[in-house]
Amino acid sequence: MSDPFPFLPSGSAMGAEIRARDWSDTSLGPSEAWSPALKAILAQMLACPTAMFLAWGPDLLCFYNDAYRPILGYRLGTALGRPFREVWASIWDEIAPLVDATLAGESLTLTDMPLDLSRDGTPERSWWSFSYSPAIDEAGRIAGLFCVTGETTARVLGEAALRESEDHFRHTVELNPQVPWTCDPDGNITSFSKRWLTLTGQGPGEPYGAGWIKALHPGDVPSTVTTFTACLASGDPVDVDYRLHMAATGEYRWMRARAQPRRDGSGAIVAWYGVVEDIHDRKLAERDLRELNVHLERRVDEALAQRKLWADVFEVTDALVCALAPDFRLLAVNRAYADEFEAIYGVRPRVGDDLVGLLSHIPEQQARMRVVWAQALSGEAFTLVEEFGDPDRRRPCYEMAFTPLRDAEGRLIGAFQYATDVTQRLRDLEQLAKAEEALRQAQKMEAIGQLTGGVAHDFNNLLTIIRSSVDLLRKPDLPEQRRRRYMDAVSDTVDRAAKLTGQLLAFARRQSLMPETFDIGARIAATADMLASVTGARIRVVVEVPAKLACHVFADPGQFETALINMAVNARDAMDGEGTLTLRLGCRRGLPTIRGHAGTSGPFVAVSVTDQGTGIDQAHLPHIFEPFFTTKEVGKGTGLGLSQVIGFAKQSGGDVDVASAPGQGTTFTLYLPQVEAPAADVRDEPKAALDGQALSILVVEDNLDVGRFCTQILEELGHDTVWAKNGEEALAEVERDPSRFDAVFSDVVMPGMGGVALARRLRALLPDLPIILTSGYSDVLAREGTHGFDLVRKPYSAAQVAEAFRAVPGRRGARTA
Repeated sequence: MSDPFPFLPSGSAMGAEIRARDWSDTSLGPSEAWSPALKAILAQMLACPTAMFLAWGPDLLCFYNDAYRPILGYRLGTALGRPFREVWASIWDEIAPLVDATLAGESLTLTDMPLDLSRDGTPERSWWSFSYSPAIDEAGRIAGLFCVTGETTARVLGEAALRESEDHFRHTVELNPQVPWTCDPDGNITSFSKRWLTLTGQGPGEPYGAGWIKALHPGDVPSTVTTFTACLASGDPVDVDYRLHMAATGEYRWMRARAQPRRDGSGAIVAWYGVVEDIHDRKLAERDLRELNVHLERRVDEALAQRKLWADVFEVTDALVCALAPDFRLLAVNRAYADEFEAIYGVRPRVGDDLVGLLSHIPEQQARMRVVWAQALSGEAFTLVEEFGDPDRRRPCYEMAFTPLRDAEGRLIGAFQYATDVTQRLRDLEQLAKAEEALRQAQKMEAIGQLTGGVAHDFNNLLTIIRSSVDLLRKPDLPEQRRRRYMDAVSDTVDRAAKLTGQLLAFARRQSLMPETFDIGARIAATADMLASVTGARIRVVVEVPAKLACHVFADPGQFETALINMAVNARDAMDGEGTLTLRLGCRRGLPTIRGHAGTSGPFVAVSVTDQGTGIDQAHLPHIFEPFFTTKEVGKGTGLGLSQVIGFAKQSGGDVDVASAPGQGTTFTLYLPQVEAPAADVRDEPKAALDGQALSILVVEDNLDVGRFCTQILEELGHDTVWAKNGEEALAEVERDPSRFDAVFSDVVMPGMGGVALARRLRALLPDLPIILTSGYSDVLAREGTHGFDLVRKPYSAAQVAEAFRAVPGRRGARTA
């Protein structure tokens, strides 16, 4: 029998599978009908050792070579000859745009593309590089797509690990008390620890090259440069001492700079790595020792006197100094140590005494003393800050430095202790911390005082209008015109109070938002049309929105329009009612660093409002978003407009930036997260009840006064009401007779079960029962939204309640019809 696949190379697993497959039931038909182009591409692909695949024909049937087989994982048994979309259905959302672009004639190369695969049946995260190109038939038409691929997971993970390692090394370097540095083969400094800047006071870029020399003592520059230059030429390690200027004290301290060269494979120096360490104390000690040696050489006969001099110094110092042998016996003790030991323990130590044994009358202190000195006598050098002493006498806190004591041959013969009383210093630090905390509390109370004072001032003004109007309404025989005027005053003042509350909640980021996805450019254009009534005829409003470019955000559109109007009103006042106001929209921007908060790469939309006004004084910029802060005259502003803007921005996941200078105008930029455009969604509108149709409504309200008014409003609208005082009672009413109510009208903030929790329980019990929530403030709504339930904000009017229930279907009527 002749081979129907003579064009396939022999020896490949894929060639065998293609031969074994019955292709007559596919859109390609039997192999005799395959196009020459398909046969040529298959022959070339199967002979190639690089992983690649081919999707051919109107169904994009899959072919691949042996190198590609492991990538398929559990799909391997069913992938050959199946449509490409079915084989890779799990990642089709990621690769569909690539397929469409390739079939349109583009050749694409993507590097390090993350994909979630399941090659062995287990989900795994991997990275790949793809080269997509159109597959052309013999007629020059695009008949499919051809892809060469390679996995880059190991490299991507390796680079991430390298970045983590570099970050770890950088932090380690910065915490080093020494000053690490590097330079090139010519001696130009290329990197250094930030500690150098702290010590010397040099600017961030000043030490590079040879700039570090400026921090040296002028008298040490020639010798340092000579030594450094000679080492660079010879390749010998650098080891040089010099005095360095200290920015904190203005003095010079001795430093030691050491460096080793790093060489390449040929032995050539490619860089130098070094450290600078503080040796000032050691240098002074060496200087003293040199002076002592010179003195001893000239005055050998005064050796005993010199020893006595050092003993005197040992005795007159205020520090507590002693040395112990390995068996805890005192080798040396100065007067200060003996006096202090006697004061805190009641026993005076002397040379030869067992220091630990002296504390047998205080077992707890004896055990601790043994542990500390055992550590020191093991040869370890360390510093300890701890309280010691008899609790019945005195327990000061000491800072104790322990160092090993060795003989001339380097053998460990004991340990040396140098201690100072730091009790007062620690108390001073504690008092300083308390003073700082008191200052923070005072600043917090001042801010709270400003806020509460502003709230009290504005609300008292509003309450004055309401109370005066109510008193006047009580007058008998009040003319109808005046009665309406007072009623309108009460209604308008309630609206102003609700707006004030909303602005405060916006600043505190506790307002209950009703976000939706909308085109922000269209919303800006629509809002700009009504800004003329806000800004006045002498202000020209210019709108700069990218044409044919839709930018969508997920936010509360009403709060966005309010924020835009608040910024426009501020701009109007800054320009004294005359000038140009520019609204500008930028899409897919990153969020910059604002007021010390880290930015992000986005995507964000940026809505800018720019005026030509007087600008903002730099001293006022840190306070402009604070509630009730205003620089306007009394009666010209509440100081709440910008606090609403920043509260809305923060609660919506964005921020507000401001750029201004006196006399140069101001630009406020509102950043909101950008989202994709919503998919077309056609919903069946509920059949609304006819106006005037009576509904049975369950009212859930824990406040007695509000509950009475709410049920009265609903009953005057023609509805039947049942009033439950809390969520538990309401749930019991519904469970008693699930078909009893047409709708539920529930407060959110209640003791026990809140309104949101009740609404969720009712939705699970009766999915088609309309539920309307109401709240003046709810932390749950502010943090989590309305969970899809309709919301009527308090304070509400009878008209708002009527409108909320106008679209509620008559469930009972539908069931009994």
